[in-house]
Amino acid sequence: MVSGREKAYAYLKDTVLTDPAMQGEYLSEQDIANRIGVSRTPIREALLLLAAEDLVELVPKRGARVAPLMGREIAELMELRGIVERYAAQQVVAADRTPVRELADLLEQQRGLSGPDQAKEFIAVDHLFHKTLVSAVGNALLDRHYDGLRSRQVRAGVVALFNAEGRQSAVIDEHGAILDALAAGDAAAACEAIDHHLESTLKVLLAG
Repeated sequence: MVSGREKAYAYLKDTVLTDPAMQGEYLSEQDIANRIGVSRTPIREALLLLAAEDLVELVPKRGARVAPLMGREIAELMELRGIVERYAAQQVVAADRTPVRELADLLEQQRGLSGPDQAKEFIAVDHLFHKTLVSAVGNALLDRHYDGLRSRQVRAGVVALFNAEGRQSAVIDEHGAILDALAAGDAAAACEAIDHHLESTLKVLLAG
């Protein structure tokens, strides 16, 4: 059975923190408690966990504030993602276990999502696209490490969609280039496509 703290943690991390309108805003413990049907105690416990991950800031006498994504954090996130995803591309190509069908299905899902009202779902599939590539390596520790980036990755992705008109279409094209290179067994081209994708996202975020 899911505890109140776990329920609050998941709601805050997956719903509140990924909302572009909430970046830098203070959170109402009572409002969140009312929304998900728990007391304020598990909300506080969840906020302590999120503060330990540097996803919220606990400000004395003010409460919890959604920590805005800063330039350095964004750059470091993209750098770390690049290291992991390039490694994954090289490994799956070398072992001939590229999940082409799964990636193609996810790309097709993204093509069916458009507009601001579907931005979160689009980015959730975006994360799953990259996660599927990383998981194909078969390294459980690497999977857990990459999963730890999920909240920041989703937040950055949603913000990027709102910062740049046409970004959804560009992401689909960039994912297509990654998939084409992987399907062709060209690890170098896949790494280049991954770099281009992450660099494009970084530029949009820093420009916003």
